[in-house]
Order: sequence, then C-alpha cells, then structure tokens
Amino acid sequence: MRWWTLFKRSLRLRCCLCGNGSLFRGWFRMHECCSHCKHVFEREPGFFLGSVYINYGLTALVICVGYPILLYRETITPRTLLISATIFMILFPIWFFRYARAFWCGFDEWVDPAPPAVEKAELATTSETDPAAAEAAGDHRG
Repeated sequence: MRWWTLFKRSLRLRCCLCGNGSLFRGWFRMHECCSHCKHVFEREPGFFLGSVYINYGLTALVICVGYPILLYRETITPRTLLISATIFMILFPIWFFRYARAFWCGFDEWVDPAPPAVEKAELATTSETDPAAAEAAGDHRG
C-alpha cells in the first residue's frame, strides 16, 4: 500500500487497511478490530510499544529544536521558557498518544502488510488445527 495513503488514514485516526473504521472508541481506548473490515489492530502483545518511540521521539525533537531557538532569541525569559517547555513535555504526549498509535499502525502496515482476507482465513484454520504448520507458513501475527 502507498505510504501517503497510510499516512492520511493515520492522520484521520482511521483503519490503515480500509480507511473507514475508527481506531478509537474513547480518548485512550482502542477498538480491538475495524468495524468495517474486521482488521485486528493489535497484532500481538506489546505491539504498540513502537508508538511510544514515535511519541517520545517527536516530543524530544520539538523540545530539542524549539528550546534553544526560543532561549537564544530572548523573546521570553528563561524561567518562563522552562515552565512552558515542562508543561509542553507533559501535555503534548498525552494529546499525541492517539496519533502515535495510528502512525505506528500505518507504519507497520507499510512495512509488513496484512495478508488478504482469504489468506487470513486459511492461516486461522491452519493455526487452529496445526500450530507448527501455521508458524512454518509465516503466521507470525498471532
């Protein structure tokens, strides 16, 4: 799937596969699967750990770039800047949480696309009857 399509769907907090289903049912609670295409969002336990890196990385980047610029331009006092940066470092990751998860879903779909629905059904049937055969067939999604 194209990178821009996945990026746009992530910005809209929609399913990265179909673009129709919503990812979240509340501010912090995700749907388990897409209401439209039934794509499971959390592929395995700990799947969303990568979204923490996205969230932390963007927060650190904004602070590391913005803080010195504002400090040396002397537009606000150092104390005010420090207080503002601290408030930003607390509130921004909370607000960006949903987008970090959506971007992680999109990135994962771009790097490791979900198999088509027919393959999913075959993998599910195989993994129920013979787990070793499913693993050999590449069913690493759980």
